[in-house]
Amino acid sequence: MQDTRHKAARRLASALAIALAATVLPAVSPIVAHARAATDRLAPRQRILLDDGWRFHAGDPAGGSAPYLYDVRPEVTASADGKVADAMPEEAAKVARAHTPVLKPWILPTGNAFIRDPAHRHARPAAEPAIDAPFTRAAFDDSAWRAVTLPHDWAIEGPFLATGPYGGMGRLKTWGPAWYRRKLDIPAADRGKQIFLHVGGAMSYASVWVNGHLAGGWPYGYNSFRIDLTPWLRPGAVNQLAIRLDNPPESARWYPGAGLYRDVWLTKTAPVHVGQWGVTVTTSEATPQALAEAARVAWRIALDNDGPAPAEATVTTELYPLDEHGRVDGKAVATTVSAPVMVAAGASGTVSGATVVTKPRLWGPPPTQTPHRYALVATVRQDGRVVDRYETPFGIRTVRFDPDRGVIVNGEHIPLRGVNNHHDLGALGAAFNARAAERQLEIMRAMGANALRMSHNPPDPQLLDLADRMGFLVMDEVFDSWQRKKTPLDFHLIFPDWHEQDLRAMIRRDRNHPSIILWSVGNEVGEQYTGEEGATVGRELVAIAHEEDPTRPTTTAMNYAKSDMPLPAEVDVIGLNYQGEGIRQDPEFEGTDRIRTPPQYPLFHARFPDKTILSTESASAFSSRGVYLFPVHPTNSSIVRDGRGGDSANQQVSAYELYAVDFGASADKVFASLDHNPYVAGEFVWTGFDYLGEPTPYYGARSAYSGIVDLAGFPKDRYYLYQSRWRADLPMVHVLPHWTWPDRVGLVTPVHVFTSGDEAELFVNGKSQGRQKKAPYAYRLRWDAVTYEPGEITVVAYKDGREWARETVRTALAPAALQAQADRTALASDGRDLAFVTVRIVDKTGAPAPRAKDRVRFTVEGPGELVATDNGDPTSFESFQSPERAAFNGLVLGIVRAKAGAGGTITVRAAGAGLAGTAVTLRSRPATD
Repeated sequence: MQDTRHKAARRLASALAIALAATVLPAVSPIVAHARAATDRLAPRQRILLDDGWRFHAGDPAGGSAPYLYDVRPEVTASADGKVADAMPEEAAKVARAHTPVLKPWILPTGNAFIRDPAHRHARPAAEPAIDAPFTRAAFDDSAWRAVTLPHDWAIEGPFLATGPYGGMGRLKTWGPAWYRRKLDIPAADRGKQIFLHVGGAMSYASVWVNGHLAGGWPYGYNSFRIDLTPWLRPGAVNQLAIRLDNPPESARWYPGAGLYRDVWLTKTAPVHVGQWGVTVTTSEATPQALAEAARVAWRIALDNDGPAPAEATVTTELYPLDEHGRVDGKAVATTVSAPVMVAAGASGTVSGATVVTKPRLWGPPPTQTPHRYALVATVRQDGRVVDRYETPFGIRTVRFDPDRGVIVNGEHIPLRGVNNHHDLGALGAAFNARAAERQLEIMRAMGANALRMSHNPPDPQLLDLADRMGFLVMDEVFDSWQRKKTPLDFHLIFPDWHEQDLRAMIRRDRNHPSIILWSVGNEVGEQYTGEEGATVGRELVAIAHEEDPTRPTTTAMNYAKSDMPLPAEVDVIGLNYQGEGIRQDPEFEGTDRIRTPPQYPLFHARFPDKTILSTESASAFSSRGVYLFPVHPTNSSIVRDGRGGDSANQQVSAYELYAVDFGASADKVFASLDHNPYVAGEFVWTGFDYLGEPTPYYGARSAYSGIVDLAGFPKDRYYLYQSRWRADLPMVHVLPHWTWPDRVGLVTPVHVFTSGDEAELFVNGKSQGRQKKAPYAYRLRWDAVTYEPGEITVVAYKDGREWARETVRTALAPAALQAQADRTALASDGRDLAFVTVRIVDKTGAPAPRAKDRVRFTVEGPGELVATDNGDPTSFESFQSPERAAFNGLVLGIVRAKAGAGGTITVRAAGAGLAGTAVTLRSRPATD
């Protein structure tokens, strides 16, 4: 008996290691997915990745799209694109629904599990919708449709819209109906099982059809959802799955992407099984000293009985430590068995339990803490037979929000050094790729960032897995609008019907992630303007969040509401967008109707002394990488205008990093504001990366200018300003601008220095320009009277009187060669893993050519393929799929994917006219290595 138990434990540990590795490594290929599915047949729950075998078609069948509408939409007579980013949201338009047939009555029941009051749940109409839907039927011939693999963003392929509106949405057409079809081979042995479709994200107004029947859907494009396919499937036969999407125009203020842009899974269970996102794990809020000795871990497990008769079940719960890769790392640290629970037919029951973990490995943010994790394995038995097994990673930590200090994690004060990011992955679009997201986080980590705000929507769950593994603190956010609209066809249209379902769904999906410390129920919502009426909406959302998760506080990001208004009183944590530094306090804004706000931190702190305050959006500074415009503004922060950091003719912003959106501020100004108000918990900078859409201040461009890093992933100068503050112990110095200015000989060309040291000396061709010490509340050193002469500039930084770091920048000769470097050279041959290859143009001495715009062409040999290129230029309308593109200020990027199942050597070459070419070698290995 003892040996049998040991063998079972080893099998469980092996299966758990495989299952959990998928949550933190790049997503698996279809080949690996099928192998995993074969293994899972030995287990009571099967989870099968459905990312291959799809056919895609843009547009509805001939005859128009009206019969497929989720609901009647307002008529849009004029584009709202291009209005000021902080314009006041407007009241919803009145819609005359008349007798237009819509699918809403069949879609609404999908969300019933997330509506607390049974009286408010929706009954599915007895009849099928009166619609002829040929694309949903198995007999329809889709062989002429395009074969695609998920995740899939069809809009990223373009072409870009060079004229007209939709700059805010990235100048890429993301709207219009689109269909995805796939066969489902359901064996006869699956008769009697429950079969669910899990969709990670679908943009948007998804309707799911099975064998010609409308099974359900979900309107919000950012939430994950589940559809019970069981009533419409035919076990022992090939079944037809069809998913229709209908993302509207004028539906977003940024690039939303299009298509089935996240993973899709098929899950098969016994009738009695753990419910959807049915495990909740909490850890004790003990003192750090007590927690180091022992932690109380409690759980609540929801059991669903979809069978025809009552069922009695027990649940065995085991806790396993995980290693840094998410694999089981040792024996179970605790095992408990529940008392039997009786679950009525068609109903749910709950099993609760708790245990003590001695000497726990705590989850916490690096560099001072380590993000250790555990896994809870719930095994459900019915009549002694295992009918379900469900794994839930979690972490043991304490988080406290102190109104005078900020965020305290495991007893340590952790200043929030965070960034906002939208969900697109640059040239890859919205189609989620774990390696691309991991690269972004690695770049942010090297800068010193320790926190992420999911702006302004629920993320792909794999991004939260990465945050868990890497130790980032996360603010998870659900909505960009409530009842009032920012664009004519945004989420406000469905907020009345879906806000409860969407908020509960996000929290249930995400609440076991130790990285999440705060729920945000909204961003700059129009209800800031409606007094008590708006506060009532906020109160309802906060109550829902507290019901779903009483362990974490709530916030909403406010760019207008003041301390004496009703809305701030409803949230647990005060989140301010730009108000801490003050908004539009420059004299030129006097008398305008734009938001004008003096610095608000002291007023909120006085009004809410028991609430933590943080900057949910700070800065929104602008720059174009490698572009330097003159003159340089003498203050530490300026708005952007022609001659004042801006060039509207070329649509570029100076990289001296002094310029910001009208309502924002430079990093320097934000740092000073935070240092003057040390009770503020920290900041989330707008933004970590440039993103598609919302290209303020130049709406003729394709992408934002606010990133600390450009769209291709190349750091701007501002990156090193943040690094100098956020990694104060790192010896570093960064000098700008470049020193190749043939048109500026004899002209004043200011030199600025970012360093973690406390003083520095600048040399031009060996001649000292003086040694400066940082002044109080100053975060850069400026030599604004330097006269340009070719040669080199060197800066030597000091700390506590000793040399700390140095950097030299030389004048470049004519471009002569290409240099290539891959971010990594070993790839998994899973059809998803990526290498990001940076190509730099250099002169004959190897010095970077910082103004080079030569065209570079990529070719790939071996078991890999070029999937995208970019250069970080916000004005570039070249296709991301083009193998050739112009460098932007000396840099260009190629993104290479390893082909599924084909190991070997991949050679990536880059060539350009008149330039010596270059190559890098990658190795593709089997995904199981």
